[in-house]
Amino acid sequence: MTEQAACAIAYDAELDASGLACPMPLLKAKLALNGLGSGQVLKVTATDPGSQRDFHSFARLAGHALLHEETEGEVYRYWLRKA
Repeated sequence: MTEQAACAIAYDAELDASGLACPMPLLKAKLALNGLGSGQVLKVTATDPGSQRDFHSFARLAGHALLHEETEGEVYRYWLRKA
């Protein structure tokens, strides 16, 4: 997906977890989601490759929707819709 297409995904809050190692990107995302209302979307940027596995599992177990994810070099972006 191109950067232009990614920008078309609307989000209500953004979290930059770049430079943080596992499990911090996920923990910070969980805290950010706690501050959002049901149905709102959080965009997360991370650089930890383990975040791919973590965000998939977290979304499934917590009931949130992983709307989209993309990888650009060593940068990972996720769009999560709060359950």
